[in-house]
Amino acid sequence: MNITQENTDQLNAILNMKVEQVDYDEKVTQVLKDYRRKAKVDGFRPGKVPMGIIKKMYYTPVLVDEVNKLVSESLFNYLKDNDVKILGEPLPHKDQDVKIDFEKDTEFEFKFDLGLAPDLTLEVTTKDKIPYYKIKVDKKQQEERRDSILQQHGEFTAVDKAGDNELIKGLLVKVDKEGQEVENGIRVESISMSLEMMKDEDQKILFSNTKAGDEVVFDVKKAFPNDTELASLLRIEKTEVAMLEGTFKCVIDEVMKFEKAIVGQELFDKLYGEGEVKSEEEFMVRISEEIAKNYERESEYRFMVDAREAMIKKAKIDLPIEFLKRWMVEANENITQEQVEDDFEKYEDDFRWQLIKEHLLKQQDIKVSDEEALEAAKGMALNQYLQYGISDVPEDYLEKYAREMMSKPEESRKFYEQKGEEKLIAFIKSAVKIDDKEVSSEKFRKLYEK
Repeated sequence: MNITQENTDQLNAILNMKVEQVDYDEKVTQVLKDYRRKAKVDGFRPGKVPMGIIKKMYYTPVLVDEVNKLVSESLFNYLKDNDVKILGEPLPHKDQDVKIDFEKDTEFEFKFDLGLAPDLTLEVTTKDKIPYYKIKVDKKQQEERRDSILQQHGEFTAVDKAGDNELIKGLLVKVDKEGQEVENGIRVESISMSLEMMKDEDQKILFSNTKAGDEVVFDVKKAFPNDTELASLLRIEKTEVAMLEGTFKCVIDEVMKFEKAIVGQELFDKLYGEGEVKSEEEFMVRISEEIAKNYERESEYRFMVDAREAMIKKAKIDLPIEFLKRWMVEANENITQEQVEDDFEKYEDDFRWQLIKEHLLKQQDIKVSDEEALEAAKGMALNQYLQYGISDVPEDYLEKYAREMMSKPEESRKFYEQKGEEKLIAFIKSAVKIDDKEVSSEKFRKLYEK
């Protein structure tokens, strides 16, 4: 096969591929022989069908398939063997005017457009200055975190009478105008109904000062106008809510009130282990440390953002813009040309950062081991458990879940890339001059408004 590359400029090239009969003939013949062995044609024994008939039936589709395979493999090998670094993927030449006729021709010409990746000479040194923001922990944040902890570990306790935000437990039944239970009407046992969630004040007042044993007739649709909430309360389908009319009676079994946790040794032991925290002062120190640790993660993420921007600005990378726009449209059926034109500036720096990452990872010989990628997957697994409020996950569970994710090639690649980027950012942090800046949380948030 004859392959030639024509660089139209520093960032674009056209690859010309000429396929001759000698390139594909042997493979096509072998495939047709396999077809002949397996073909079932009326009037012929298996394996005895004349090759002329087999060719008439299958030659063209086999030729198309084998030529396409040959072109794909040869294209990949050419780029690899000649160390041609490209962005995106090769695209059929946009101005190709050669018509391919697999029925008549024996030689075929293909042209592909390439977006060439520019050469980089980027070095990371102490001349590069990147800010590192340390977020101050103030009293307001401490108090908010303290209140959140007390709320999180609070509980409902029984009270004598209802006010305006208690929880009513009991029975709900559909009643008629006389307050009598409707035969075959809705009847819901062991309901939990929040007065705080009631939207209609007139309905809420009906429960004021009620206690266990009391009965209240009220308009449940006025109290809970949200169809989803009401369907959940009455344990019916959402589509049935529209047909509801009339009133319900609530037979109160218990009135509960939510109380925040009490600051004291019992709470300290529950949170940190027995005897680890012994006073409210030590409790507030722990809260400050927790906030600072969370802020440290935010600071690290912000450093990554700023390091990325600094390296992109320093590298001054030119891109084959028009090629990349075309590739994004042709490679993704969900993106239109108009969307690409409108949003391309958002993607440009992603392309540049990818080139910088590849360059620096190779330059610094940064590699990711299988064990490191697995640890990244375990971190992802733990985060997913934490979303469901599960923090004490056995190690073997985490590892099993992580290995399941790693068994999928696309997922596995992401973990290697994630860990590689983490190690790259750590390298940049060690190599540049860090400009420490202490800021309030409000000022830190404003950094993302630019």
